[in-house]
Amino acid sequence: MLASTGKIEEPVTHWRFRDVLPMEAPTFLRWQAMLEERIGIVLPAERKSFLLTTLAVRMRELGVDDYDEYFNLLAVRGQGTIEWETLVDRLTVHETRFYRDCAGLDLVRNAYLANMQAPAGRAVRVNAWSVGCATGEEPYSLAMMLHQYLGAREGEYYVGITATDISMASLATARRGVYHRNRLKNLPAELLREYFDPVDIDHYKVSEAIRERVCFTRLNLLELATAPVGKMDIIFCQNVLIYFKRELRIEILDHLAAHLLPGGLLVLGAGEVVGWRHAGLEPVSRGDVLAFRRLRGTS
Repeated sequence: MLASTGKIEEPVTHWRFRDVLPMEAPTFLRWQAMLEERIGIVLPAERKSFLLTTLAVRMRELGVDDYDEYFNLLAVRGQGTIEWETLVDRLTVHETRFYRDCAGLDLVRNAYLANMQAPAGRAVRVNAWSVGCATGEEPYSLAMMLHQYLGAREGEYYVGITATDISMASLATARRGVYHRNRLKNLPAELLREYFDPVDIDHYKVSEAIRERVCFTRLNLLELATAPVGKMDIIFCQNVLIYFKRELRIEILDHLAAHLLPGGLLVLGAGEVVGWRHAGLEPVSRGDVLAFRRLRGTS
């Protein structure tokens, strides 16, 4: 319940041992509509139990015992906006690891970096975008790969990575750059030695040399049309599109394509979209990776 001061009271103890409350079909439809309207996520009926469990945990923390009451709380300006950020973090999936997608990184290395021509007398510049970066493992993995590859070449180079996500809590974790060793189990040993500093027996921190190359910022994919993101050489958008309707997937991909420089790569997860074509892109799919290259001479 809300106190008269507008602050949230301590959790109500009688909720502690109560089963998850049932939700009537009209109420579930109301929650589905709000999620799709605000962040574009489609929550199918088979994931209703996930929604109920997530809501139950958060409502217990707040001492709210009615779905409609909590729904109305989210509509209140100010406090509702803050609470919405918390709920979105609970409802979006953040399970990831360093070097989770080695195939995607190999594709960037072999299909883009290996063919990259260094400008005469100038530093090599690579700008990348990690869309739906969660807690930062993907953009940091990309930064390490680029740093290692370009560092082995002659000449100066610059790597800049924009990493975006809708979850403020996930972005805060990413900026700290501290991870449990379980998140590092796919990481080659030489990269662990070179790019991480031990914090304690179970945690490591990404080195400053890598952290300073990644800029984390919040972005709702429904707002891509006005996103202040420039042109990119590489765009990673994996395990993100599966949460949206096909029409919205196509719209998102069209916006991402507009941010791709000639010769640049758009890397997706295999099976995330079927039958999508763009006049300015050509497919460069290999194995488990679905990817497209921006044709030169197009914009």
